[in-house]
Amino acid sequence: MMELKYEKICEQILECDKNIRYVGIYDFGELYDKMRPGLKSHLSREETEMSLSQAVYRWSTRKKTADKIGKPIYALAKYEKIYRITIPIGGAGLILASVELDADVNQIVDKIISIKNENSP
Repeated sequence: MMELKYEKICEQILECDKNIRYVGIYDFGELYDKMRPGLKSHLSREETEMSLSQAVYRWSTRKKTADKIGKPIYALAKYEKIYRITIPIGGAGLILASVELDADVNQIVDKIISIKNENSP
């Protein structure tokens, strides 16, 4: 199986839309991430990693109903300060993107899925 180039994917996702603040890919306990230059993260590195491990757990619970309602494609959460998009990648990996509230979030989801598909085996 081709190894996914997570740094490159993070770069491409961040470049695809100026409203993406942050992108991280968490897989096999490793975090690859990029923050838009000039922006300050809302979460510390430790909080980001904790949040991602919780997202991995939530994603595993979504898979349990896949035989009934289909495989989960992405999850979207809206917070007071950002949108958060979660998309599966690789075996058990997740892409996590933080997006500004005034963005066209559905369009951004489509762009991220497209980049993921271009880079997946």
